[in-house]
Amino acid sequence: MTAFVGVADMLKWISRHGAEKIMAEMADTIESDFRRWESFDKSERVADHTPFGVIELMPISDPDLYAFKYVNGHPFNPARGFQTVTAFGVLADVHNGYPVFLAEMTVLTALRTAATSAMVARRLARPDSRVMAMIGAGSQAEFQALAFRALLGIRTLSVFDVDEAVSAKLVRNLAPLGFDVKVCSSASEAASGADIVTTCTADKAVAQVLTDADVAAGMHINTIGGDCPGKTELDPQILERGPVFVEYTPQTRIEGEIQNVGADFPVVEFWRVLNGLELGRTSPEQVTIFDSVGFAIEDYSALRHLRDSLAGSDLAQEIDLVATPDDPKDLFGFTTAPLPVA
Repeated sequence: MTAFVGVADMLKWISRHGAEKIMAEMADTIESDFRRWESFDKSERVADHTPFGVIELMPISDPDLYAFKYVNGHPFNPARGFQTVTAFGVLADVHNGYPVFLAEMTVLTALRTAATSAMVARRLARPDSRVMAMIGAGSQAEFQALAFRALLGIRTLSVFDVDEAVSAKLVRNLAPLGFDVKVCSSASEAASGADIVTTCTADKAVAQVLTDADVAAGMHINTIGGDCPGKTELDPQILERGPVFVEYTPQTRIEGEIQNVGADFPVVEFWRVLNGLELGRTSPEQVTIFDSVGFAIEDYSALRHLRDSLAGSDLAQEIDLVATPDDPKDLFGFTTAPLPVA
């Protein structure tokens, strides 16, 4: 049998524990897995691009568990009443290949994306950071705010979105949770005075939602919207302002901000910072850039964290996803055997 966590049970889990607490704990799980980076068998995501969007599989494994996530990215979906991103994921036992855990990952991906952003910023942003600008106030924005408060103490937000209704939604959701949210009329206004800038826009285009002139000394830039070929958010000049940190270089060169610069542009894989092999921030005046596209190790960590958190609870159902004949060599006989009594 395979343990299954559907949407209703995912929402119950968040209700019981709180999204902020979950992301703080998940950030620690992700960091611990990043520290053992070299124990994973890694590859770029497998993507099928269409005029409507992209559908991807994101695989990874360590010596005991294999994981993959199915995820789409369709930027025009909200206008048609659908989510831009939906996902589900699987953990399987490497030793026999059986899937042992299946979960919805639309919500879980939102949690793990924000947890990863804050986990990296905990190392790269200035310790005295207090204000975060958010360029893009869509589905990921509230999760980012909560994760950055949990890990860095950020409570003041400057927000810009081209859709005023989306900005109003963000204020409506976050103001009752104790955030001070200022809605701005431009990305430049939002970035002015910010210690951290998070860019998270949905348009599948080579955009420059943040310009070089918007970047001040000491700023940490968390760019998470450039996540497929032909989709970026930063003025390429920004990448020259400070070290660029990435998850998995081969994937980021295809999908991240660095797709707009040469193939020899230097980057630092963040796991090396955690293991003391590379430096992170070296001065208060330094600009740091996290060119995040999302990587499968984060999905592995999120699924593992969810599985462990729900162990022994009533929120994981058992489903018969895999056929289990009494005789492993007689699958046909399994199909003709009497059906079990309901």
